[in-house]
Amino acid sequence: MPQIDVDALSKHYRVHEKEPGLAGSLRSFVSRKYKLVKAVDGISFAINAGEMVGFLGPNGAGKTTTLKILGGLLYPTAGSARVLGFTPHNRESGYLRQFTLVMGQKQQLLWDLPALETFLVNKAIYEISTANFDARLKELDALLDLAPVIKKQVRKLSLGERMKCELAAALLHQPKVLFLDEPTIGLDVTMQAHIRDFVSAYNKQHGATVILTSHYMADVTALCERIIVIDSGHVLYDGNFRALIERVAPYKIIKLQFAGQVTAAQLVGFGTVAASDGVTAVLHVPRIDATNVAARLLTQLQVNDITFEEPPVEDIIREVFAGNMPSLSLKL
Repeated sequence: MPQIDVDALSKHYRVHEKEPGLAGSLRSFVSRKYKLVKAVDGISFAINAGEMVGFLGPNGAGKTTTLKILGGLLYPTAGSARVLGFTPHNRESGYLRQFTLVMGQKQQLLWDLPALETFLVNKAIYEISTANFDARLKELDALLDLAPVIKKQVRKLSLGERMKCELAAALLHQPKVLFLDEPTIGLDVTMQAHIRDFVSAYNKQHGATVILTSHYMADVTALCERIIVIDSGHVLYDGNFRALIERVAPYKIIKLQFAGQVTAAQLVGFGTVAASDGVTAVLHVPRIDATNVAARLLTQLQVNDITFEEPPVEDIIREVFAGNMPSLSLKL
């Protein structure tokens, strides 16, 4: 049985729309206008124990709403969700002790106290024994290098230091399921890498199931083999990340630097010319032909340097959001 099972899940809101100005305010007293917002609209997916799944979509796609439903913070309008055999919105104690929800734009740390104080509060809330607390804090310190920061006031910590402490506070009870909503937002590239390494290590050590949302594609490519893409509350794609890349961009990028001038006419037959200035060129070549094309280029033209690259992941995801797909059916 999957650890996370979502079936035709929906969350709709009635949102009040008010016309501007005093007249609009007065009219709203007499006749209020509402708009139905379908934040999540009939999505379904299943995630097995130990999987790390990227949950992608543009702003307003329904990602955070879905995670809040799975975390028991919101009651769904329709459909069902089961996590670890529990219905999240029932908020049963047995469920609350086995998952965590980390939101990069929210914090649970006590602002004017050291992070260690929040850790001790969580120790009491989750009824963690002193021996287990000390062992888990030692483990988290080894993974996140917490010792230099946990005794400082939270308000004096940098954003990266606070996020490390947020993750530690959220994982002291060793949850089986992690919902991570933009955990690296606002962090520099070095700290993003540290957080990714930590999540990967925690997954390997504890077999935790992870759903990750992020606008930084480096987070997703580093951690997730599978992605779920949603937009306007609907699932657009659910499957292997590499398969999506090959499906949307069935080519490799070959970058060339020539020993002398090479005209655009000389590049005909090698692939689609994306850019050329006579000394350098960028070609888009079908994946299956990339090796043969490279060999022909090296033998037929004076090439000083040749490199292979994958199409930028950001461009591929942008194409999915825009609906520019080779097939109408994206769920695998």
